[in-house]
Amino acid sequence: MSKLYFRYSAMNAGKTTAILQVANNYEERGMNVLLIKPAVDTKGDNKVVSRLGIDREVDILLSAKDTVLPHIDSEKVDAIIVDEAQFLTPKQVDELFYITKTRSIPILCYGLRTDFQMKGFPGASRLLEIADDIEEIKTICRCGKKATLNMRFVGGKPTFSGSQVVIDNGEDNVTYESVCGECYLKKKNNAKK
Repeated sequence: MSKLYFRYSAMNAGKTTAILQVANNYEERGMNVLLIKPAVDTKGDNKVVSRLGIDREVDILLSAKDTVLPHIDSEKVDAIIVDEAQFLTPKQVDELFYITKTRSIPILCYGLRTDFQMKGFPGASRLLEIADDIEEIKTICRCGKKATLNMRFVGGKPTFSGSQVVIDNGEDNVTYESVCGECYLKKKNNAKK
């Protein structure tokens, strides 16, 4: 039976680069990969874009109201890879789980576990509940410790309130950085002063 995988990390850990490598590995062996990205992630438009400068067009931009099943009925799919899986709805995650069990297609989801306020994303929370295999992709904080959290900056200053989803489109001067818990709390305490 195929598995539903969730590979999560803080930002800038190389998730998209890993996605592109996994897709390439399948395709080098003559297998068909279906690459999905939630449409709410407008960064890169219809592509997954790695900070290393490599990208790839997605097969499906999935809106919150979409389902996956109609997309896999029309062709043979050997693996499904999902970028920014934290933006999936819980219902979409349930559907992916169903696909792995009834169609024997492995599904590899990559995404963040929590947002900039240390709150779970709906898709990531559901994946943590039902994924068959959960793996942390590690990255480091500026201080050298393991980064587990995401910090949002607006105009270079850390912020701890606002909408859960704000894509860093380069226009609003919104950026993100992966940080350890200690650095997160230090910056949060300093922001309160």
